[in-house]
Amino acid sequence: MFNTQNEVRSCKSIARRLRQAFVLGLAGMAVVSASAFAAEKAAILLPGSINDQSWNAQGYAGVKQLKAMGWDVAYSENVQPADMAQAMRDYARQGYRLVIGHTGRFQSAAQAVGPRFPKTLFVVGSGSAGSGKNVASVDFDNTQFGYLEGVLAARMSKTGKIGSVNGLEGLPNVVAQVGAFRKGAKSVRPDIQVKVIYIQDMEDAGAAKEAALSLIAWGADFVTGKLNAGQSGIIAAAKEKNVYAAGRSVADTALAPKNVLTNIVEQWGDMYAAVADSAAHGPKGGEYRLYGLNSQGSTGAQLAYQPGQQFNPVVPVAISQELDDVEKKFASGNLKVTVTPQDARGGL
Repeated sequence: MFNTQNEVRSCKSIARRLRQAFVLGLAGMAVVSASAFAAEKAAILLPGSINDQSWNAQGYAGVKQLKAMGWDVAYSENVQPADMAQAMRDYARQGYRLVIGHTGRFQSAAQAVGPRFPKTLFVVGSGSAGSGKNVASVDFDNTQFGYLEGVLAARMSKTGKIGSVNGLEGLPNVVAQVGAFRKGAKSVRPDIQVKVIYIQDMEDAGAAKEAALSLIAWGADFVTGKLNAGQSGIIAAAKEKNVYAAGRSVADTALAPKNVLTNIVEQWGDMYAAVADSAAHGPKGGEYRLYGLNSQGSTGAQLAYQPGQQFNPVVPVAISQELDDVEKKFASGNLKVTVTPQDARGGL
């Protein structure tokens, strides 16, 4: 049974309501000033540690943006699949207006719990669908950023072999990013070999490193993936064998500044702030909000080597310009990429 007394850490209430409107143009939606919901409570549930320097850390940082807007904020970390529904239920019973499950694995839990608590908005970060009147999903466009990463990998590879280590096979956002990585690489280099490994765990850095090392032994000179704490294992392997890599946070750059070329840095604070407006005015479910390079106000994610710099200086200007052109095509709608589970298959 999920024990909220041990797992929930509540942040101190913001005493002074913000007076200025906090505006985010996400998908053309304005977020009202914090004074409209300063007394409301929001909680985020995380599948791993807030110190993983990856997925969970980004989610925690995102919900802290709500705190700055005037919400009372709480969080639970290391929530296991068997406890997800109970964790959401516990927060709703305590009167939380907004309950966020920060992984698509919360989807079924939110859909099961939602109907029993109509005054609470349940949001699934990296979910794939909304349902009913008070369950919504939000994500960034994994397809666009996976595609960009694939173009970069193919252009920078000298061996003609690149690899990707991932956790949970079949999740919609994993299919989107991994499949697009393969398609992006082959769009500029049809003969490139792309090998994908699934380790069925998002947090195991040791297993991720071993998988990445096997890809490098196969001949890959660029490795990446979509993991949580496990991402550091990919970076460690790249550093050890002196090949290129891409991460999920600028913290990954610090682990191997000579090897990391860029990171897909997700902007969960912006996305959750936009969703919070719905919760402040009553639950608004049934929505699936996808933010990308063609969205107004925020792209949901960005490529960043470090703040203010997209790529490692070793990336030639011609390649960075090519990637900029691809971004512009996504932004204008002239480039749309569709992926299938087959595109994201394990192996070659």
